[in-house]
Amino acid sequence: MRSADLVTASLLMLMGGVVVFDAVRLGIGWGTDGPKSGFFPFWLGVLMVGACAAIMVQAWHRNSSERFVTPEKLKLVLKVLLPAVGLVVLTQGLGLYVSSALYVAVYMRWIGRHSWGIILACALGIAVVSFLVFERWFLVPMPKGPLETWLGY
Repeated sequence: MRSADLVTASLLMLMGGVVVFDAVRLGIGWGTDGPKSGFFPFWLGVLMVGACAAIMVQAWHRNSSERFVTPEKLKLVLKVLLPAVGLVVLTQGLGLYVSSALYVAVYMRWIGRHSWGIILACALGIAVVSFLVFERWFLVPMPKGPLETWLGY
């Protein structure tokens, strides 16, 4: 487990370093109209590098011989991963809103064992609210499928 933590923290620290490096290239100071483009990414990268350093120190001082992944833990990870992969795959054909409604419905039934009434209300509610926020409020077009085309969007 210790080696997995060290490798993961090292890779994430490297990614944080790339963010910091590129943010400096963009400019991390304060301009006449506010922060420059790299200001917030720079500080997020610094926090990421610092958090990874702390994880590496903790992992280095921990003497653990336990397995990184047990079959029970792998099942839990797959219960999260499989619906998420389904969401990504379905978004290409059905659009984001229909796919997200199906994702919420499957996840609530499979993991949460909720009743169909609550599932239907949550799945449709999240899809409709997401549509209103992104398409109407922020005016950001999201991937659409046949249903949105049929409805005229």
